[in-house]
Amino acid sequence: MAGSSHGHGHTPAAWTGVIISFIGFLVAGAFMVMANSVGFWAGMVLIGAGAVVGGVMRAMGLGQNPKPLKMVGAPVATREPATAES
Repeated sequence: MAGSSHGHGHTPAAWTGVIISFIGFLVAGAFMVMANSVGFWAGMVLIGAGAVVGGVMRAMGLGQNPKPLKMVGAPVATREPATAES
């Protein structure tokens, strides 16, 4: 897979969403160790906010454009439609 990256995740929307979610994981983990449930849930909210922010930024056009799927391999044989004989 090395060298086969086609821009996967290299967008402002992806970076922003991941950074916010990562901070949320750090906050939730730290407060979980400190046995503080309010701080833990605040971190969990940050994790969800990262997903929402990334999705909104993608909808605004700052994400990767969807690419059509390519079929790999031999083409599928098709049959001609049956004709009615009169």
